[in-house]
Amino acid sequence: MGARRASEKTEDTRAAGRARAADRRIGRRALIVGGAAAAAGAAVLARDELSRLWWRTPGVDKPRKAGEVDYRGARWVAASEANWRRADRPDDYGIDMVVVHVTQGSFDSAVRVFQDPGHGAASHYVVRKDGHVTQMIRELDVAYHAGNRAYNERSVGIEHEGFVDRPEDFTDAMYAASARLTAGICARYGIPVDREHIIGHVEVPGTDHTDPGPHWDWDRYMELVRRAGAARTRRAGEDASRPSSG
Repeated sequence: MGARRASEKTEDTRAAGRARAADRRIGRRALIVGGAAAAAGAAVLARDELSRLWWRTPGVDKPRKAGEVDYRGARWVAASEANWRRADRPDDYGIDMVVVHVTQGSFDSAVRVFQDPGHGAASHYVVRKDGHVTQMIRELDVAYHAGNRAYNERSVGIEHEGFVDRPEDFTDAMYAASARLTAGICARYGIPVDREHIIGHVEVPGTDHTDPGPHWDWDRYMELVRRAGAARTRRAGEDASRPSSG
């Protein structure tokens, strides 16, 4: 997890500075475009662009609720702000991937290091052996988890408690809980449920990690994700077909 991700964090910090400067230029351009569009009777386009950019205006933050989670079954524990970058995904960076990790340690140790500002890395979620899910970074934001800036920007990272050389760490409860979590992420962002879009950390270009390792049962996991997705769709259809109480 260490030096490579810390280097990436430095690159992201510099990139964020460049992005802020670019945003100021874009913001001025948006105002000009807005005026021209209004004169031409197409002010709606300018308003759309400005509404997309307003949250990046210096001194303005997009409203968020403290402790809010993206996955209803998760418990919130905040990662150090040094281990992720504020964003507004999927509006600024499209999300089209889930990256599966293994902690190479206990659940508690993973949560602890992700709270450490000196660690330089963290994932959005950590799944415990008993199926408990903790969210540490909002899906809105870019977590430093993959060791590749472009992949960080387009993905959600899920850590799993255990060691890559211990298949017994990957319990039924863990597989089931993680599959439900991944199915929800895929549904939210329209991510295809396939191995091109649900990948292991080892498959990220440039990484030196091996997780989730040879004992992670990809066939089983993908089938569980598909089943969880089908169950979500079925429940949504049943809810929609129920008569309203009014």
